[in-house]
Amino acid sequence: MSNASQPDFSHEAFHAKRLNIPQTSICGVDEAGRGPWAGPVVAAAVILDPKRIPKGIGDSKQLSTLKREALYQPILDQAIDFRIGIVEADEIDAINILAATHKAMAQAVVALHSSPNLALIDGNRAPNLPCPTQCIIGGDGLSLSIAAASILAKVTRDRIMAKADSIYPGYGFGDHKGYGTKAHRTALDRLGPCKLHRLSIKPLKGFNETY
Repeated sequence: MSNASQPDFSHEAFHAKRLNIPQTSICGVDEAGRGPWAGPVVAAAVILDPKRIPKGIGDSKQLSTLKREALYQPILDQAIDFRIGIVEADEIDAINILAATHKAMAQAVVALHSSPNLALIDGNRAPNLPCPTQCIIGGDGLSLSIAAASILAKVTRDRIMAKADSIYPGYGFGDHKGYGTKAHRTALDRLGPCKLHRLSIKPLKGFNETY
């Protein structure tokens, strides 16, 4: 398996050979939104067609907004299958962010049209899935399937937060996407939190939801 700086399909090929399964039965899974103060956590599961992989796929954190947006539709069009899972802020508060992340990942994988034979998970802890899993630390920079999932999750979440900007004006959700910036803190001090805020996290403890 390659340790190159750009993701490739070597992890998928390795595990397909190891398990004697088709590469087209392996999905990549990643999330966006574990760290923000507001908004949902979003996960994506993607099964790529090894013969039709859009050029330029990489770790979503290393790509510009324009590049992620440019790759989003080609991934949808050329992937064998993809699904999105979303867990909202109130449930994150109720069950904690790790459990919420795993729930969003499970939603995405279970919703795939055909059950995968293996799920490649970004990180070191796997959700409870109805298929075998393989965790890959830094997987969004190593596996094309995980990288594609990272792009779908990130673009989906960014679009959700951009829409939230008009529903909850004044917080700057369209700019910071719910992350903890100085402008976000200033807005919280002025307006108090809204329904999108995660009241269980340390920066927001002591606040009460105002609208």
